[in-house]
Amino acid sequence: MQNRGYYDQYGGAFLPEVLIATVEELVATFEKAKQDPSFWKEYADIMSEYSCRPTPVTFAENLSNYFGGGRIFVKREDLNHTGAHKANNVMGQGLLVKRMGKTRVIAETGAGQHGMATATMAAKFGFKCTIYMGEVDVQRQRPNVFWMERLGAEVVPVKEGTRILKDAINEALRDWVTNMDNTHYVLGTACGPHPFPEMVSYFQSIIGQEARRQMLEREKKLPDRIYACVGGGSNALGIFKAFLDDPVELVGVEAAGRGLESGEHAVRLASPDASVGVAQGYKTYFLQDDDGQMKETHSVAAGLDYVGVSPILAQFKDSGRVRFEAATDQEVVDALSLTIQKEGLIPALESAHAFAQAFKEAPKLSKTEIILINQSGRGDKDIFTVADAFNDPTWQEFIKKKAEEYNA
Repeated sequence: MQNRGYYDQYGGAFLPEVLIATVEELVATFEKAKQDPSFWKEYADIMSEYSCRPTPVTFAENLSNYFGGGRIFVKREDLNHTGAHKANNVMGQGLLVKRMGKTRVIAETGAGQHGMATATMAAKFGFKCTIYMGEVDVQRQRPNVFWMERLGAEVVPVKEGTRILKDAINEALRDWVTNMDNTHYVLGTACGPHPFPEMVSYFQSIIGQEARRQMLEREKKLPDRIYACVGGGSNALGIFKAFLDDPVELVGVEAAGRGLESGEHAVRLASPDASVGVAQGYKTYFLQDDDGQMKETHSVAAGLDYVGVSPILAQFKDSGRVRFEAATDQEVVDALSLTIQKEGLIPALESAHAFAQAFKEAPKLSKTEIILINQSGRGDKDIFTVADAFNDPTWQEFIKKKAEEYNA
């Protein structure tokens, strides 16, 4: 970390005065925990016993043969408890909440996986829990909403603004200001004010630590390229961090939506449409107009339509350490379909962005080169969106029949 939460010009903590003491308490607790060897052991133990870590690396033999180029491996974060990498961060933050003696947690969620993970953590540790979710995302991620509520969380649909992830973050910040004495905000990605970018990437780094060890044990060499989708940046930083000092090409894949030329996308780092600004407590690249007003975004994947991006990844863009690309909705749906048919793996729509870019590049690599894709989550949460994208007539008939039964 550079200069207390800054990564070159990005990051920082732009906060209302009322939140400063609460954030300073969190910084102090986090710094003390990092210096305590027993803390990481406690964290690793709970992730092993409760969340099935380490997750495996799977050789995608059929896809490798299909493309005829680089050998494709997949880091299986979909096998993490609650179905995504999100549990890594929330369980770590849950341990910090216990150390601070707070009794309630709040969170924002887009795709619903962070909300699911936070509600699960709250049930495990006995915290009260409120989840803020844009009204649009509530509708397209209904299965996750159902399970969050079963876990005892209150799910609050956010009806202001564009009714997606950035609006859920705004509402969670308002709650935190009002209830900071007993409440911790479990921010879900490596964005927001310091210490969240560093803290979230710290807990998510367990992904890359495992993957690096697993590839060396299995292949006796490191991957040549690593691909991860990029919304806020938590899963990408989670797998990238362990390889930063290695001669490995790191590729972050953003959501090109309906195409960059359409303006309906969420590409901050792989296009000139974004500019540097300050919002939601930190400085980074945002999709904003000339007056600093945030633009509307679009992605088939609810977890990738965030208007900003991690300040750590912003620094990596400027330094060139990470190459950023973008995949369209159609490319993502095609990559998802191919992965399901060839390997029996069902990536989340978010993760499928990384697959899509890897598939574009795999044929150009030699058979001695290794590709590693971070499958950050599983796709069963996306069944409504995926079925619509596939235009599945059997699914459409099922939905119509269910609607008729409910309205009867």
